Amino acid sequence: MKKGKWTGRISAILIAFSLVFTAACGGGGSDQGKGSEELAEEQVLTSGRVRSEPPSLDPATATDSTSGTILNQVMEGLTQIDAEGNPHPAVAEKWEVSEDGKEITFHLRKDAKWSNGDPVTAHDFEYAWKRVLDPKMKPPADYAYQLYYLKNGEKYNQGKAKAEDVGVKAVDDHTLKVELEQPTPYFVALTSFYTLFPVNKKVAEENDKWATEADTYVGNGPFKLKTWEHDAKIELVKNEHYWGAKDVKLTQLNFPFIGKEETGYQQFKSGKLDEGDSTIIPPDLVKKGLESGEIKSQKQPAVYFYMFNVEKKPFNNKKIRKAFALAVDRKSLVENVTQGGQVPATGFVPWGIPDFVAEKDWVETRDDYLPEKAQPEEAKKLLEEGMKEEGFDKLPAVTIDYNTDEGHKKIAEAIQQMWKKNLGVDVKLRNSEWQVYLDKTKAGDFQVGRLGWLPDYMDPMTFMDMWVTGGGNNDTRFSHKEYDALIKKAKSTADQKVRMEAMHKAEDILMDEMPIAPLYFYVLTHMEQDYVKGVVRNPDGSVYFRDAYILEH
Repeated sequence: MKKGKWTGRISAILIAFSLVFTAACGGGGSDQGKGSEELAEEQVLTSGRVRSEPPSLDPATATDSTSGTILNQVMEGLTQIDAEGNPHPAVAEKWEVSEDGKEITFHLRKDAKWSNGDPVTAHDFEYAWKRVLDPKMKPPADYAYQLYYLKNGEKYNQGKAKAEDVGVKAVDDHTLKVELEQPTPYFVALTSFYTLFPVNKKVAEENDKWATEADTYVGNGPFKLKTWEHDAKIELVKNEHYWGAKDVKLTQLNFPFIGKEETGYQQFKSGKLDEGDSTIIPPDLVKKGLESGEIKSQKQPAVYFYMFNVEKKPFNNKKIRKAFALAVDRKSLVENVTQGGQVPATGFVPWGIPDFVAEKDWVETRDDYLPEKAQPEEAKKLLEEGMKEEGFDKLPAVTIDYNTDEGHKKIAEAIQQMWKKNLGVDVKLRNSEWQVYLDKTKAGDFQVGRLGWLPDYMDPMTFMDMWVTGGGNNDTRFSHKEYDALIKKAKSTADQKVRMEAMHKAEDILMDEMPIAPLYFYVLTHMEQDYVKGVVRNPDGSVYFRDAYILEH
């Protein structure tokens, strides 16, 4: 789930869309680690970024940040986004965009290879993208809508067109021609997202379980799977077939699954972990760690929110959903619970996402939809009105679901207390492991659930189109004809004024209907040993170890 750049970066994607890139992918040069810094003899890095078993390492079915962390090391797309939000050549050396913005021709590098030695070709991308859209795909690809930008992409996914009608075609082994339904300013940047990664056709067709074990996994990234001990660890080693292998210094990259923050923190302090994110940072230590400098943080264009299942009582009622949203003290939540520099979310699209017309942060161009402090009187009033509309003498039992994690638990407990204090409602809590939690929410087996959403590309659309009727990631079951029409309108033009206006109106509807209750906007926290260098941590949450290295220590 999914992936901020703010002032000074707003035009990056538009520039990327209109220019032809010919430079090599930016990365570590041969001078890294020289001078006064000496490389350690053993280039092995152990990262504390993975809490539990990745739900899927198949690009077509992955939807979460845990899977994405691994995928970004073992796979590579046509482009890669840098820390400044600019797409750079990756598998594609360069590309051209037609004057009307509806055709893009990617030219692939001839030295790109799969980890089994096969060449990476344009046919692999055509196969992979059509595989995501295939209406017979089992399980269906939740992110299929990310390829609806292709000509006839949506029609094929809905069984109304043939595969050969879809606007992606390998002209030859190293030329990929893309036809779009409409000019899409961020499509070049989108090709860095894992749903659009290539898949080795021969491997996938010979074994439909190819992406479930280290022995059968074939990727095209700087690292390859060495060990996948399910529910325990993943170990990667340098991919000798990677086109940029000469610049990859790490020989091994380890991801032990860290079940508890306290465990990860102790392992970091004892030197068993070289770096990590919030997975190894106990919530109680965040404030102190930030003050001491042990923990680093930066704004992240992501939002933490509670989602309501609008098909489950009592949250089938709009006023009741609003009541619960207004009964949350977001200011207290970030100051007393999360304590990491987060800010109250007064809308859904977070800080760091640009409004391309205003040329400033989206949040600076709209009024607040939600208060930072709770409004108990208004919340109680709405709850009473909603109960009357539904004929409830007594409110049905309410349960908050969350995936097992100390931070999510503390937030759920705080919300539980707020809803008791401000609404007089007793709320139960239920936790489950990550994959089980995803399965529950996907099946609609919840009333209230937590979720965090990171941008897949730097445009408000990455937050707005997930709530269309029947959307693959719309677990709330929310459906609104005018909302759908506005998203369709925003996707049908390259006119930024029309696009931004349509998406602002869509957010108005979303926050009026309230199928979700935004809580706070994220910060990205991490810890790193002094001898670790070159890890690329993008504000969108993606991390790359391609250029990482270990100094003598």
